Amino acid sequence: MSERSDPGSSQRIDLHSHSTWSDGTTDVSELFAQARAAGLDVLALTDHDTVAGWSELADAVSASGVAAVPGIEVSSEADSRSVHLLALLVDPSAETALATEMARACASREDRARHMVELISADHPIRWEDVQSQVAGESTVIGRPHIADALVEAGVVPDRSAAFTEILRPAGPYYVPYYAPSPHSAVRAIGEAGGVSVLAHPGSVTRDDDLPLALLESLVEEGLDGIEVDHREHGAEETERLREFARSHDLLITGGSDFHGTGKPNQLGENLTAPEVLEAIAARATSGTRILRPGG
Repeated sequence: MSERSDPGSSQRIDLHSHSTWSDGTTDVSELFAQARAAGLDVLALTDHDTVAGWSELADAVSASGVAAVPGIEVSSEADSRSVHLLALLVDPSAETALATEMARACASREDRARHMVELISADHPIRWEDVQSQVAGESTVIGRPHIADALVEAGVVPDRSAAFTEILRPAGPYYVPYYAPSPHSAVRAIGEAGGVSVLAHPGSVTRDDDLPLALLESLVEEGLDGIEVDHREHGAEETERLREFARSHDLLITGGSDFHGTGKPNQLGENLTAPEVLEAIAARATSGTRILRPGG
């Protein structure tokens, strides 16, 4: 529906970031302070399968002057492929099908993390306690990034990226699957929760293969609203392929940094979303959840 926002645009909008409530290394307050320093006007908080950080957004917006888009990065799986969806402006209440699916996925993810650590510990000096020490709080969703950080601390790998490439990759010997809904049911659940669904980094180079076009087509039929086209892990050819797909299916085109603090090299504002796309997202949302703006 729209092109990537130009860096010189009147509004600089980043629709993908993470805090310590999932696998980021920066708490919500500092995340928005860094967003202000990066010259952003709007930032979406999209922690994995949790809305725990939403309660801190109002204070972060007030302190930083950066508007906030409450969101979630929802985990799903199709044919053993990990598929992530940005759920923007959804109803956060626990009664929704989306909340039920996220709670089930989070519980399964911790069991999976424990099992992976057991497997890895046979070859590398890492224990479950080492992973727990990487987690910011009891409500933080434990996942592979925390195992990666423990591996970095133990000196097994130099950084998170190396951990995912060498040890934690889906096709590797230590990988353990976990429960996640199908992307089709996730798209439906996001819509039923009054939110807007955006397929996150579908051409990520960290996957063993691209998401097949047939899957993207079926998600559009299910009600998918948009695609995160502009992302660090998309090469030029993949970016153009996704942009053409989005245009031909009248989907929203978003961009985001996928910022994780020091956990990844991604920088706030390195990919942006056009202001008219954010306006379309706000108009489509029916949940009652709204963009939090300074002074509003």
